[in-house]
Amino acid sequence: MAAEKIAAETRTEFGKGAARRIRRADKVPAVIYGHGNAPTHIILPGHQIMLALKHGGANALLDIDVEGDSHLALTKQVQIDPIKRHIEHVDFVAVRRGEKVIVDVPVHVVGEADHETLVVLDSPVVSIEAEATHIPEFIEVSVEGAEYGTLVHASDLVLPKGSELLTEPDTLIVNVTQQQSQASLDAELEEAETEAGIEHDESETEAAEGDAPAEAGDSEE
Repeated sequence: MAAEKIAAETRTEFGKGAARRIRRADKVPAVIYGHGNAPTHIILPGHQIMLALKHGGANALLDIDVEGDSHLALTKQVQIDPIKRHIEHVDFVAVRRGEKVIVDVPVHVVGEADHETLVVLDSPVVSIEAEATHIPEFIEVSVEGAEYGTLVHASDLVLPKGSELLTEPDTLIVNVTQQQSQASLDAELEEAETEAGIEHDESETEAAEGDAPAEAGDSEE
């Protein structure tokens, strides 16, 4: 993963009021820490950092120019406004080229499994150790033609060269199960309701049908 270049400003004002002013200007407060150095507080252009994080994913690697001083930084935490969904703050950790880091990488499932099966992603992320400049955006698992009962464990994943799996090898990643029919689901629901003592009131339609007068041909002789 190549580092995306982005220019930043040094942040000199702090506090909630200063942070609000930064965001109103379509910018994002951030910090770079690590390697025993004092944290570097910066301000990033809002639209550009949004695109960089969208492109690089959860572990986006950025080459941040802070007024002429270059910082190779790995994204560690992104704070998102829960309502407006804009970026409120970003934490980066400083890294060096060739340095290995531990990251969580998402798992992407591709392909179509066999008919009447259901593909369940049990573990959406795995932990790996990789060079900071070679972190995969995701790890792909193909279920093309997979039959019922197929299991994919962490040890089955194909990792990029130079990466090491840290998640337990026997961790279940993907489980291909048998797809249940609607009739089967309805039967299980009815059985569960019966065991729980749940009774449904007679519907108006059923009640009306029950109260309807018998047809002439159905009357007793």
